[in-house]
Amino acid sequence: MRRKGKKELTWKRVYKANQRAIKLIYTHYPKMVLSRLIYTVWTALTPYVGIYCSALIIGELAGGKDAGKLAELVLFTLIIEAAIAFVSALLLKWQNSEGGGMYQYFQIQQIFTKKLLDMDFVKIDEEKTHEMLSSIEQYQNGGGWGLISLIRCYEVVLSSVFTFLGGITLTVSLFTSTVPESAGAYQMLNHPLFIALIIFVMLAVTWLSPVLATKAGEYWAKNADKHNQENRIFRFYSFFGHRPEIAADVRIYRQDLIGAKNMVLKTGVFESKGLFAGYARGPMGFYNAASAAVSVLFTGVIYLFVCLKAWAGAFGIGSVTQYAASVTKAASGLSSLIEIAGTMRNNTFFLEKTFEFLDIPNPMYQGSLTVEKRRDRDYEVEFRSVSFQYPGSTSYALKNVSMKFRIGERLAVVGRNGSGKTTFIKLLCRLYDPTEGEILLNGINIRKYNYLDYLSIFSVVFQDFKLFSFPLGQNVAASCSYDKEQVISSLQKAGFGERLSELPDGTETYLYKDFSENGVDISGGEAQKIALARSLYKDSPFIILDEPTAALDPVAEADIYTRFNEVVGDKTAIYISHRLSSCQFCDEIAVFDNGEIVQQGSHEKLVEDEEGKYYELWRAQAQYYTE
Repeated sequence: MRRKGKKELTWKRVYKANQRAIKLIYTHYPKMVLSRLIYTVWTALTPYVGIYCSALIIGELAGGKDAGKLAELVLFTLIIEAAIAFVSALLLKWQNSEGGGMYQYFQIQQIFTKKLLDMDFVKIDEEKTHEMLSSIEQYQNGGGWGLISLIRCYEVVLSSVFTFLGGITLTVSLFTSTVPESAGAYQMLNHPLFIALIIFVMLAVTWLSPVLATKAGEYWAKNADKHNQENRIFRFYSFFGHRPEIAADVRIYRQDLIGAKNMVLKTGVFESKGLFAGYARGPMGFYNAASAAVSVLFTGVIYLFVCLKAWAGAFGIGSVTQYAASVTKAASGLSSLIEIAGTMRNNTFFLEKTFEFLDIPNPMYQGSLTVEKRRDRDYEVEFRSVSFQYPGSTSYALKNVSMKFRIGERLAVVGRNGSGKTTFIKLLCRLYDPTEGEILLNGINIRKYNYLDYLSIFSVVFQDFKLFSFPLGQNVAASCSYDKEQVISSLQKAGFGERLSELPDGTETYLYKDFSENGVDISGGEAQKIALARSLYKDSPFIILDEPTAALDPVAEADIYTRFNEVVGDKTAIYISHRLSSCQFCDEIAVFDNGEIVQQGSHEKLVEDEEGKYYELWRAQAQYYTE
């Protein structure tokens, strides 16, 4: 297979991609890989024991008919088969205990999850990253391509190799046994050229069948992008009814009709008049049918050769059973090996797409300095001529921002949507690095601090915060273990105390019903109070609230901010809010407009400037609360 814009897909490239992939999975799940591959080899070899023993018994029945020897052979066969069954059960138990039934999705997904958790936020935030990951998931879900098929491919490789070797071991004597002179013309079966011809025909037919099957499979690989897109649509509309957060919207506007139309289009890629249906009726169908026909032809050649040699007296009836079974299995092993080699070749493109995602570098400099854990929490942050452009953008989200704030201060950041407020917070938390300028903590560029150590001094409640369907206490502590008294105290300070007293299991009450039928559903406002409690529980010197109270009414928001101001204590608090009335208690207010700080000062000072942006925003909101 060759793709436009790609260098030729050589077997060396196929080998490197598949070897890297199996090493990757083995590194994460060594016992799972070993258990599956060892069980595969065992199950590939053990059938030949039964074939050999059966041939001995049939041979004795057709020949000497010695009752004593027959009894010994039957007993030996039973003991061997029992031992094989016992070992097979142990190996299967080992395989299952190592998650053999899970790897196809969950274990592979964990590899991607670990990559995402280790990735710089600047890369996670890029649309390209999500496009890559979405494509990989669709390749997996749609055609079973990529890492998800790799263990199966290696299982087939090992099974095919050992099946072939085992079959060859029991088949050698088929070609070395000679037809006696008394067979007359049948002696030609002993001629080396005839034997070579038979072997050549067997190998040719064995090779041709999987090659034809692989040609059929190439149509899926070549059109991966098309069935990727169709699978996205199918997956989206298939789970349309599973999302309670959109249920009301779907019903009010009958959006289910859009989904229904997309699910029943006959011309869709997978539908009866679609692309792959056409291929199935045409070249794919032809190649698959030809592959099956060639397989049947091979079986006919094998039985003809074995039966002719037996008829001519080269061996007895017991050997016929052995040779017919072992040659057929050897051929199926070789055929399977050739076919899986083609599949692995087709899969190489998808593995390389996976590696492209896994190889995304972390561009942010990882400092080494430890952030001093000061008892007096005496920290000073300074933005010094900071400007920032989002990757791929030609415009500045922030321009030449310079300001200082010290521990214990209350800073409000206000401005219209898109004025740079959230970008300012992302830079402060070092989710991004400035395009120009620098940010200092106690006079040192924050890039020089250990990244995780620097993050530890911030508690942030973002606009799009997330709570999980875990117990309330775990959500507040962001940990499986937590200090119950501290959780309760944090919830009370955040205004959740009354609701907490109503919960059936207190801090052990599950949020939502995903994992517990006794879970409780919470409102948007309650969720925001829990998120606020989480920021208090972390007890960091900096607390940042990025419009987390948007779901609350103005009175409730003002109450939250007033209470929050009381419990923050000596911490530095930064508030971002559209509602200027909630920020009056702050020591300083920074007004953002088009990525710049256009005003800075107290509420009283800023509202006196009737020509300023703050006064404009203040008057625009005040008219709704005053006559």
